[in-house]
Amino acid sequence: MPENSTITLIYFIGAYLIGSIPSGIIAVKILGGKDPRKAGSGNIGATNVVRTSGKKAGIITLIGDALKGALPVYVVMTLTPEAMVVSITAILAFLGHLFPIYLRFKGGKGVATALGIMLVISPVAIAISVVVFILIVFITRYVSIGSISAALSMPITLSIMKKDSMAGISEYYILLTIAIAILIVLKHHANILRILRGTEHKVGKKKD
Repeated sequence: MPENSTITLIYFIGAYLIGSIPSGIIAVKILGGKDPRKAGSGNIGATNVVRTSGKKAGIITLIGDALKGALPVYVVMTLTPEAMVVSITAILAFLGHLFPIYLRFKGGKGVATALGIMLVISPVAIAISVVVFILIVFITRYVSIGSISAALSMPITLSIMKKDSMAGISEYYILLTIAIAILIVLKHHANILRILRGTEHKVGKKKD
């Protein structure tokens, strides 16, 4: 840990508070639209915002949620080389999105925030995850399965990359992605149940 534990604590608290910012709600208030908590699936993430308030609001939500993960991690990575501190900062930003203090701890599923985090830590790993997401969604037409598959691919990719010493992948980053993947799967439990029941919304399919 850095010598100045007070500064480290500021990193951690700041990451959580930034992660808690509800990008989706801010986007629909600026552009006009339905409160995502009261429409569609009730989730504040980009997918539900697109379905309930349109693509523009959804894109802003996606960018905002990704930045919530990217900015704290980028700042801390420039200030300290310690992978453990960066990883804790990242997971706190991620938990901020999942359990935001501003929304009584009822947040989103974390996919876009995880994207932002990993874009800073390992652009290669996130590029592979994006490809996995696109392929799985194309095959299944389920965004939720694509999101889960992309999340699960991250620790696998980093584990493979770690074998190359030049890649500079820390074990802390692998543990980080394992934790993120588990949380994303858990947050998609309702989607998994709907898929099993055959009631999950498919991309490109209009509701009756």
